[in-house]
Formats: sequence, structure tokens, C-alpha cells
Amino acid sequence: MDIAIDLGSDRTRVFIDGKGKVLDEASVITYDIDSEKIYAVGDEAYNMIGKTPYGIKAVHPLDGGVIAQSQLVEDMVQILLKEVCSVKVVMPRVVTSVPCDVTEVEKRAVVNAVSAFGVRKVYLIENPKAAALGCGIDITSPHGTLVADIGSGTADIAVISLGGMTISKTYKTAGSAMDEEIIKYIRKQYNLIIGTNMAESCKKAIGCVKVPTEEKIFRVKGRDAVSGLPRFVDVKSSEIKCAIEEIAMGIVRAIKDVIEKTPPELLSDIYSDGIILTGGIAKLGGFAKLVSEHTKLRVRVHKYASDCVIMGCGKAISMIGNAEKQQANGVSPLLAAY
Repeated sequence: MDIAIDLGSDRTRVFIDGKGKVLDEASVITYDIDSEKIYAVGDEAYNMIGKTPYGIKAVHPLDGGVIAQSQLVEDMVQILLKEVCSVKVVMPRVVTSVPCDVTEVEKRAVVNAVSAFGVRKVYLIENPKAAALGCGIDITSPHGTLVADIGSGTADIAVISLGGMTISKTYKTAGSAMDEEIIKYIRKQYNLIIGTNMAESCKKAIGCVKVPTEEKIFRVKGRDAVSGLPRFVDVKSSEIKCAIEEIAMGIVRAIKDVIEKTPPELLSDIYSDGIILTGGIAKLGGFAKLVSEHTKLRVRVHKYASDCVIMGCGKAISMIGNAEKQQANGVSPLLAAY
């Protein structure tokens, strides 16, 4: 039984060969600062953010799509895998996704975190390749496909052909940065201090990057910056647009950069097929339209945008057997094996 893992800055997802996606939990761990005792992981730990007593911290150990605190990630992965592997899987092979512009050190950190569970071999695959596989695209064909996987930590954009990436770019300002901008906006506009969980809930409920036809309202709750007392304000979707649109435009510019560097023959394929958006931020109100307006290309968001990477990693499991043979021919979608 082989396993696929999508270690995201926001969510960790696990796919088991023959069973499908078996886990989708927040990439958060709560621990004691002094004793390093683990209190909770996943969604349970996410609900503790900003609510822990002195000496206990709830943190995202992954930042910008890469591992920031390696020991905590190892602990989190081990605990989450034990939840879904009721019977101890004997030395499974693992496929896990990484950002496009990942360094050798960052690759090794991911491999070490996954290997702590006890695995036979770890195979890496870049996020856009995995997302394309999850969309049902044959990435080994000589046909150019432009995929933009926009998550919490990074936006990974790539033109894929013959199992490899012709042009790629990782933009390290995405969903989490939008949450920070919402926090700053609410503080500046209303003198109200809110937490990251409240900002994320606001973004998911009314976040948009185009002027909405129908104004939506979300009630944010926090602490008054002047009196220190609890207070709430009702925020409009047009206000959230103002807070996050600069980050959205940065992602659009990154997509345009990739298009401008794409060889003409592949560009003709992209002109015919358009751009595929995956990841949680792809579903942000008006984002696909914004990309389409600036690139003059057709843009489509996959129905299950958030799950494309993990489903693609799951499909890549079947390619493990031929990985070495394919690598010799230069057509392997798997980046490396450790």
C-alpha cells in the first residue's frame, strides 16, 4: 500500500492507494514550549490558534510552501499518518508534492519529515504537475498546458509538456498574505484587532478581487484597539477587495511573466486550451475573470480545485514502477527519489 501526501502551508492531505483521499486536516500543531509535548494536530490544533495559555503555542510549521520548523512537521506528519493507517503500513512508498522553485535543502527537509514515519522511498513531484494530473490532463504528451496552483503559502505557475516543466515560477505571496492584509485593513479602518482565523473566515465568506454585483457582508469580531473591550463590525466584500487586490495582481503578473517566456509552439496550445486554475485561492470571487482580463486567455477553475494536487499525487503513485525507466527517457513527471 503506497501513500501520497500534499504538505501544504494551510492543509495537509493524505491519499492511500486503493482508498482515495483519507485525510484533510489543517497544517497546525499545538505544543508545550518547555517540554515540547504535543497537545493536538490538524483541525483540533487549528481551533486553538490564539486561544492557548502561556507556555503553549499553536503554529503553522510550514511557511510559504516549505518547512519552517522541521521537528514539528515530522511530529505532525507521524501523528496524522497514524490516524489513517490503522494497521501499520510496512515501509510504504510515498509521493509528496513540493513548490516549483524548491531548493535541494528544502527538498531534503520534506523528505526527512515524511521519512520519520518509516518509509521505503520518497518521490517528489512539483505542485503544478500534480495539479495537472489531478485535473485529468495527460502531462506526458507533447502538448503545452498552463497550470496555476494557488494555495495558502505559494502560487506555483508552470507550462507543462512531455512530463516536464518548460517554464515555471513560484510566487511566494498568496492566501496567507491576504489574511495578513485583511488584519491590517480592519485594524487601520475600524481600530479593531482580529486574529488570523477570523481573517481567513472573512476571506472565505466574502473575499473577492472584482467589484461584486451583489454586496456581501461578514461580521468580524475582535478586540477594540482603544478600549481593549470586545467589539464587532460588519465588513463589506468591496472593502475586502481593496485589502487583497494588490496580492491578487501580483499573482496575475507572475502568470503573465510565465506566458511571456513560453516558446511560441507551446503558446499556441495554451491559446487554444486556456489557463487552468487550481488551489483554494482559485475559487476567490472574480479571480478567474481578473486573470482572463489581463492575459486575454480563457481561464477555467477546476470543480475540485483544492483537491487537485493530492489527487494528482495519488495518480502519480502508479508511475512509481516505471519512474527510473521514464527518467532515462526524460519523460518522468516525478522529480526525484530519495
